[in-house]
Amino acid sequence: MATADRAESVPHHGTVSRDVFTTRLGVITATLGSAVGLGNIWKFPYLAGANGGAAFIIVYLLCTLVVGLPVMITEHVIGRTARGDAIASLKKLAPGKSWWLIGASGILASFLIMAFYTEVAAWVFAYIVKAIQGAVLSTDPAVTEAAFAELVTSPVQSLVWQWIVLAFIAFIIALGVSKGIERMTKRLMPALFAILIIVVIRSVTLPGAAQGLEFLLKPDFSKVTGATVLTALGLSFFKLSVGMGTMITYGSYFLDDQDIPATATRVMLSDVLVSALAGLAVFPAVFAFGFQPESGPSLLFITIPAVFSSMPFGQIFMILFFVLTAIAATGAMLSLFEVPVAYLAGTLNWDRKKATVAVLIGLAVVGSTAALSNSLLADVVFPGIGTFFDLWDYLTSNILLPVGGLFLCLFAGWVLKWDKLKTWLTNNGNLDNQGIIRAFYLVVKYVTPPLVLIILLSGLNLF
Repeated sequence: MATADRAESVPHHGTVSRDVFTTRLGVITATLGSAVGLGNIWKFPYLAGANGGAAFIIVYLLCTLVVGLPVMITEHVIGRTARGDAIASLKKLAPGKSWWLIGASGILASFLIMAFYTEVAAWVFAYIVKAIQGAVLSTDPAVTEAAFAELVTSPVQSLVWQWIVLAFIAFIIALGVSKGIERMTKRLMPALFAILIIVVIRSVTLPGAAQGLEFLLKPDFSKVTGATVLTALGLSFFKLSVGMGTMITYGSYFLDDQDIPATATRVMLSDVLVSALAGLAVFPAVFAFGFQPESGPSLLFITIPAVFSSMPFGQIFMILFFVLTAIAATGAMLSLFEVPVAYLAGTLNWDRKKATVAVLIGLAVVGSTAALSNSLLADVVFPGIGTFFDLWDYLTSNILLPVGGLFLCLFAGWVLKWDKLKTWLTNNGNLDNQGIIRAFYLVVKYVTPPLVLIILLSGLNLF
């Protein structure tokens, strides 16, 4: 059985030559930027409302404590201790063993997620322009539906907007960890919260907003079933960007004295706060104007434009809404893009700009299959799955991420020794958090693995 005996305890600044985050705020905003994504805007609020409102949020938080949070802490400590990319870190902590395949799985997952995620982000960026132009300013959902269909079925628009998004993210990544990712997320996250609060105030003060508040916030424990718990389990895992190499990679840029458990907990709670605020920004307005709450693209690109078009100064709030949605997508894409770049730059000793360009080209090629899934490649269908867009989503969400998360838990709980984990997570004994570390170790060893296995089996329709 592999151990981390040959790994260093906690690295010191003087020995780290690679680019790292420079401030604790930078660590939190970058990590939060990775966790926050498009799902915060439409998926989490809708699932919360449809599954018992505040009751679902309570269940979700409990699931996060035993699933998402332990995996995030595991990835952070692996990355910071080894100071390498997703593959190199695991090779260092388990030399000569096959645990590095977890990192390889994460790198592949992050790349394939970007292949389809950038297309959804492309629609969001396109809608900022459409909102400014007034092209989707209509209270008729049929009109906004036609506008969305025109965008996604146009091969030229789909590709061009995806390339714009890729070029934007690649430019930030090429600047480096501290000057690119950290500097950008330190500006984006406060802006996201500020815009969210503005839109929330407008939404909750609309006449008739009470029904939307009740949909999201009123606890209805009668709706909490086994299926609800399973939904919360899956969401608690996928919402925190774990299992895809991002948190190992970002962990490798952490400060030496960063309190990893506290940082991960703050990120988790802030992520829930963003989701709750997004729900408050959306659903009171949806109900106030008599629209039906829906999940997915139909809510984001069809219902939302019609809702904001129905209110005074609606165009301004529509622009703000799609800007904040683009901010949420940007933070997530930066972390996903960084994973393969870190591998090429670290393991293959490529220049960072060269690695960025290589990943950019690869994503432009593979991502084009997702971008054209509603047009030129619409007839290419994989049995039981769907288009190329659906294929990349299925392979990552249903297989790669839960498999990666499962083996990360096994690695932390059964391969890494307790004394090593205690040393790393207490920062060589400088933090008085041994009780928390002990609880984490027991959960990641005995509780999280079977729960992640349930998520995996559920995704494969075997449970």
